[in-house]
Amino acid sequence: MRQRGLPVTFAAPAGPRIADIRLTPILISDPALLNIAGVHQPYAPRLIVEVETETGTVGLGETYGDGAYLRLAAELAPRLKGRPVGEINAILQTGKDPAGSRVVDANPDASGYRGLLTTEKMRLSVVSALETAALDAYGRELGVPVHQLLGGKVRDRVEYSGYLFYKWAAQPGAEPDPWGEALDPDGVVEQARRFHAYGGFQSFKLKGGAFPAEEEADAVKALAAAFPDHPLRLDPNGAWSLETAVKVAEELDGVVEYLEDPTARLEDMAELRRRTGVVLATNMVVTAVEEIRPAFDLDAVQVVLSDHHFWGGLLATRDLAAVCRAYGRAVSMHSNTHLGISLAAMTHVAATVPDLRYACDTHYPWQAATGEDVITEPFTFDRGRVAVTDTPGLGVELDRDMLARLHERWQQTPGMRERDDIAAMRAVHPGYERPTLPKF
Repeated sequence: MRQRGLPVTFAAPAGPRIADIRLTPILISDPALLNIAGVHQPYAPRLIVEVETETGTVGLGETYGDGAYLRLAAELAPRLKGRPVGEINAILQTGKDPAGSRVVDANPDASGYRGLLTTEKMRLSVVSALETAALDAYGRELGVPVHQLLGGKVRDRVEYSGYLFYKWAAQPGAEPDPWGEALDPDGVVEQARRFHAYGGFQSFKLKGGAFPAEEEADAVKALAAAFPDHPLRLDPNGAWSLETAVKVAEELDGVVEYLEDPTARLEDMAELRRRTGVVLATNMVVTAVEEIRPAFDLDAVQVVLSDHHFWGGLLATRDLAAVCRAYGRAVSMHSNTHLGISLAAMTHVAATVPDLRYACDTHYPWQAATGEDVITEPFTFDRGRVAVTDTPGLGVELDRDMLARLHERWQQTPGMRERDDIAAMRAVHPGYERPTLPKF
């Protein structure tokens, strides 16, 4: 029994202060994956963030490494020094413009995968890595996993889909990669078989927008024949007109669990839903808080594909899941080219979302095949699932030798520091023109 009159003391909840933040831009090898804009370049830029506390604990984060994000990260990171590492809400406000968000690109085309690009969306992509690194460090300080800081896990494994792409056999001038060529339905099915052998994936997503819609629909039907019990989805990144989308939706009725961003216009998504009843997912027309209500009011979106790099981190992802739940909409996860730090963060937050009905997306197998991850123990998949660790923090350790090697590549390859799928296609086909939407 506590003696009356004595004060009750607790450990400082905010943790030690942030002493240093290290930003390391890198280039990672990327296969020749085709999409609506063109083809992936041989190298993709990423940014690795390390938040170090005054006690020497280091937390890790990862986000986009293009120049605009690097410059913003270099501006925002010093503002966090001296702040308690556990003050996550304050960290999330770093650099927020009280005057509001400003438009960076008001006319996004086929090279823009997030719709309207604003200064706030860019800030959130940087803050996402700072928040993840702070949560990792805070979890290590407290001896608890990140998912515990998010309220605790509700599942021990998180399911991911096999993310299929049309692709060339190799990057120009390079040796064929382990995944081989996929330019037709047979190639796509063979790729799915390799994904199944690699990680036992129980569902598949095909990135479309590279070929006419009827060809990509044929590939999905071929997948359904080869994997009859596996959920399938198709994502053309807004490449189709409304009429094309209606035709494909009717053709794939009962074959796909959803179509992802079949058109680029919210109004067309709503009309497609009205005409066909197809379930529609997005990571393009809903990527910010202000975009949620218009999409839901029009019933243009039934599944929001969150991305903690887009939304500003793991707590924001939890918030989005709660909003979707309130509106009766589903939530899952989008993915772009990423490494193990991002996959760890995705897995922790996905483990805490109670109503995660669809397998999450991940590019990780494409990068894992290169052997260039920056964590010491790369992730593995069992029946498409990743085990949720209870190790403190994110549960991953930084491979500093690999980080140094990939940073040296960044220093020595200035021509690859910006993602540009259009330029990569023009390097092979000089007459290639910038796609406009709708493409088909």
